[in-house]
Formats: sequence, C-alpha cells, structure tokens
Amino acid sequence: MATIFYEHDANPNALKGKTIAILGYGSQGHAQAQNLRDSGCKVIVGLEPNRPSVQQARADGMVVVAPDEAAKRADWIHVLTPDETQAAVYEQYIKPYLHPGKILGFSHGFSIHFKTIVPPNDVDVVMIAPKSPGHLLRRVYAEGRGVPSLIAIQQDSSKRAHEYALAYAYGIGSTRAGVLQTTFQEETESDLFGEQAVLCGGLTSLIKKGFETLVEAGYAPEIAYFECLHEMKLIVDLIYEGGLSRMRYSISNTAEYGDLTRGEKVVGDATRAAMKKTLADIQDGTFAREWIKENKDGGYNFASLREREQQHPIEIVGAQLRGMMSWLPGKEAKKPANAPKPEPEQVVNA
Repeated sequence: MATIFYEHDANPNALKGKTIAILGYGSQGHAQAQNLRDSGCKVIVGLEPNRPSVQQARADGMVVVAPDEAAKRADWIHVLTPDETQAAVYEQYIKPYLHPGKILGFSHGFSIHFKTIVPPNDVDVVMIAPKSPGHLLRRVYAEGRGVPSLIAIQQDSSKRAHEYALAYAYGIGSTRAGVLQTTFQEETESDLFGEQAVLCGGLTSLIKKGFETLVEAGYAPEIAYFECLHEMKLIVDLIYEGGLSRMRYSISNTAEYGDLTRGEKVVGDATRAAMKKTLADIQDGTFAREWIKENKDGGYNFASLREREQQHPIEIVGAQLRGMMSWLPGKEAKKPANAPKPEPEQVVNA
C-alpha cells in the first residue's frame, strides 16, 4: 500500500523565502504557478518572449522572465515543458545555473528515469505529479479543495527534499486530497502504460474497432458513433463516481449480463498478452528510445499518424453529430477535425 500524506504532514514554511520558477505555462504550468502564488509562495514564470502564453501569464498576474533568467533567480526550478523538449530546455536554460542547494522539480518522471536529463549530485531532484488536468487542478483549488498528487524523491542532497516536495504539494492544494509516495521509475512506467494500454491507446482503439465492426455490418455510422463513442462518457462517469460496481448497478440487467459474459471475449487473454509486451517495451526503454528518435528525426511519422487519425470516419461523423449538440462546452463540436492543438506545453499526466 502506498503511503499517503495530508496537510498535517506538510510544512509550508519550508519554502518561505525561496523563489520557485515554473518553466512552461500550459495546462499544468498555469495551474501550478497560480496555486503556488495564491498559497503565498514567491513564483516566477520562465518563458521565451515570443511564446503566445507570455501574454496570458502576465494577464494572470504572474511575473514572467526569460527561461535562463528564471533558472538563475530561482531556488526551485520546476520543469513543465513537454517530455520531448525537456532535455534541450535543461541544457540551454537550466544547467548553467544549477548549483549546489537548488531544487530541480518535475511533474512527470520521463526525463530523469530515462536519463535524457542527468542532474549533478549536489541538487535535490523531486517530483510532484497532480493526477488531473491543469484546469481541474486550478478550479478545485479555487473552490477550497484539492486533487491528489504523486510525490517522489530522486536525489536528496539537502536531506530536506521530501519536506520541500511536500510543501510544494501543499502549495498546489494536493495535500487537501492526499499525496501518494512513489518513485520516478514507478510513476513513469505506470503512467506510460496507462496511457498506451488503457486510457488513450487502448480506449481509442476499442472505440474505433467497435465503430468499424458495426459500420461494416451495415449499421448507420451515426448509430455506430452513438453506441461506441458518445455513450462512453456516461459509462466512464459512473465508473469514476463509484467504480465498476456503481456502473453495473446503474445499467440494465441486460447490459450487465452482456458485460459479464462477453467483455472478456472481446478484451481477453490476447489483449493482456499485448499489454504485457507494451509494459516490457516501456520498462526496458524501447518506447523511450523510439520516442526520442522520432523527435530527433523531425517527428514526421508522428505527424503522419495524427493526420491519418483525423481522417478516420468516426471523426468525420462525430464532428457532424456534435454540431447538433448545443450543450457541449465551447461549441467544441464545430471545430474542424484538423484544428491545431494548443501550444505544446506539458498538458497532463494521464
């Protein structure tokens, strides 16, 4: 069982007088920076002057400086740029100013665990990883509550790294909900596995395969979309609220019987074997090497895969159907399938 820490375990005064630099102002960056500031911490945001997020950070009342200036001023440097850019950010902006006594923080363990960043031994290296998107982290904090986080210590040069990390977790509001002890290895490998096998890769593949099966059998694409994608949220919300038992309590007996007798036939031993191979590729660094090489090569295969997925029939039909759903927030349904993604700063640990 994981050790869990709460507010009474934290010493927020441990960060008193320290300057925290947040590098990146995406989903996690904007939320963590504002929560820390509102908790009484001294926060600066490190951004290149030409980034669109500079104006937003200043509008949010943050002090914004160049990344190297932020690293130079800060006692704590927290890296919230995408995994694939962190090594370059470290070499260019952080490493020259990383001297003994400083704290290097992350919210995902990829760069440290797979050694794309190798800090000197005389600094603390810690991780505080909120288990939610940044917008939720910020909203829940503003409501006086918090979202859970993971905490890990890779290097404890000061002999106070755990105290500092727990104070940071307190500052973003996570000790209100619970902070679970982990390691950089456990967080990284389990997070990548969850994304690839279940939350993103597994789920989207299951949705598409169900859609394709119905359409190939002659059912209307619109009907297939509702059955295999649209209703997914309703089921996931029930699971989120009370686990699998809550979902099964809320659906019909027919649906529950079909779940219990057919689910394992669709996602069974063959799927589990594929999951084990996926986990092995994560554990031995195969995926990390592939992802690092993909970015060094220009990301062309990644771009091609994105484009292919945007042209899948479920995306085309879905865009049309969501255009009818006036209740959707921000009229997201009316965005074209090939709309650009938000500015690529770290968005979330899935």
